[in-house]
Amino acid sequence: MANQSHNTLIDLALANAAHGPVVLAVQQRLGGPRRTARHQHARGQLLGAHQGLLRIEVGDLHWLLPAGHVAWIPPSLPHALASAARFDGWSLYFSDDACLGLPATARIFQPSTLLQAATIRALQWPHRPLDAAQERLAGVIADEIASSTPLPLALPQPRDRRLRRIAAALARAPHDNRTIEDWAAASGLSSRSLARHWLAETGMTLSQWRQRLRVLLALPHLLAGNSVISVALSMGYDTPSAFIAVFKREMGVTPARYGAG
Repeated sequence: MANQSHNTLIDLALANAAHGPVVLAVQQRLGGPRRTARHQHARGQLLGAHQGLLRIEVGDLHWLLPAGHVAWIPPSLPHALASAARFDGWSLYFSDDACLGLPATARIFQPSTLLQAATIRALQWPHRPLDAAQERLAGVIADEIASSTPLPLALPQPRDRRLRRIAAALARAPHDNRTIEDWAAASGLSSRSLARHWLAETGMTLSQWRQRLRVLLALPHLLAGNSVISVALSMGYDTPSAFIAVFKREMGVTPARYGAG
């Protein structure tokens, strides 16, 4: 099914209102992909997916957000979102006052067990003033966001249309091991020109970019309990040890430790 364009999860009038509950919660499940055009709102947003992978443009960054992780987007920061497959996602929108102690820059992080449980509870709240217990739980959620540790899940995207086609092809098939010479020939570029443009537009070599992409795409599989060897092979690595080395360099932990939570 082709990607479908949708409005934001929440009425922008609510997302921009100075009044209303400290936290507004929304979740949605669609039979196909979801794409939300670039927009912004006065409330800060915590968002995640129950399953699958979300692609987020936030400011000048491009993120891949796997299930099991959350993204924090501060108030009034332009952003866009698209799901890689069927959309099953949620968002919590925080009032201006609640955002005062929260990070001023966007980040992706792995939520604590406490934050996961509190989010599940908050997603059941109707859009009306919170009672005392709900206010306290909203404060716990805010504290967990404030104390979170950002993860290096940003993947810069090239602007040149030829390079963007390569990036999209690799995202669809991360196991594709074609060389830079192969990609250059398929794109009508010399290998030197491709390498130069890719580095200039992403700040990474094509090899470095592909390695980070593979790590990001591996995350939901590891969290789902798939074995390190099966994930490594599905991402195009000949041996698990090569995948483990790249993963540890990017994420700071081994895939097995990451998958164990």
